Amino acid sequence: MKTILRPLVFTGLLLLFAAGASAQSILSSVDGKRVDLDAQDGKIVVLAVGAAWLPLSEKQAGFTNALVKKYQGRPVVFYFVVTDSTNTRSKNFASDDDVKDFSVRNKISVPVLRDSDGVMMKRKYKLEQVPSFVILDRAGNASTETFGGLDPKFDLTGPISQAIDRLLSQ
Repeated sequence: MKTILRPLVFTGLLLLFAAGASAQSILSSVDGKRVDLDAQDGKIVVLAVGAAWLPLSEKQAGFTNALVKKYQGRPVVFYFVVTDSTNTRSKNFASDDDVKDFSVRNKISVPVLRDSDGVMMKRKYKLEQVPSFVILDRAGNASTETFGGLDPKFDLTGPISQAIDRLLSQ
């Protein structure tokens, strides 16, 4: 009995870990949809990771909108990921309405996803600061260094475009 039970338990644990690993790439949008970042059908994915409370994220929203226009009709998908906490006791708390207001105020033209306290961004992409940009290749892997620590006087769309263009040419 033990010889049968051990492999079954081991297999069950493997399945649970596999399910947990794939769930790590799923985020919810502020309009209630679920988005799996790993299931983008061979497209390049650009994640603009910011926060509604952070003034530099307003500049980041402008960069994101400019990149969306530039790559319209190409196999590139953009998401704005807010790391504001969903915990009402957190100093970085933002309700979905707060995030929606931020999105409207900054004319964000892409789906806005929530990653409360940046947990997934830190764990999966080793993100250390916001605002940042993470670019995923067609296989869903982080493809380049993270573009982080925005300088409001520097137009980051140039270096990000170069990274996207390299991936498009592969």
